[in-house]
Amino acid sequence: MRNTARWAATIGLTATAVCGPLTGSALAEPAHTPASLYAPSALVLTVGRGEAATAAAPERAVTLSCAPAPSGTHPAPGEACAELADADGDFDALGSETGVMCTREYRPVVVTVSGVWQGQRVAYERVFSNDCMKRSHGISVFSF
Repeated sequence: MRNTARWAATIGLTATAVCGPLTGSALAEPAHTPASLYAPSALVLTVGRGEAATAAAPERAVTLSCAPAPSGTHPAPGEACAELADADGDFDALGSETGVMCTREYRPVVVTVSGVWQGQRVAYERVFSNDCMKRSHGISVFSF
């Protein structure tokens, strides 16, 4: 019984001594990799019914990552990232589609954005009077 415990301890210590330094270097990512050249841009966008995010449960949420390449669950990540880049990450400065005719129906829709845009923390909330108004603003970004 003592020999079994001694062998188990010896094998465990040997494996730790031999493999320990290898795991540390295998998990470390070199600082010169291409991914480290980009400031992170990863956002979570939600939409819900109501006049404030605190009063509205999100009906839908998507993710949008723009660096190093557009990706996420957003239906059009490439277009949304390009639109955000043109607006320099300012959600209030996003373009509106011209010539859109919306009804004056008041069914408030709240959109929230949280995450990081080019390394800077983002927290944004905007209430639109209805779905049509939401779709006409931030054409690609808020189309989900």
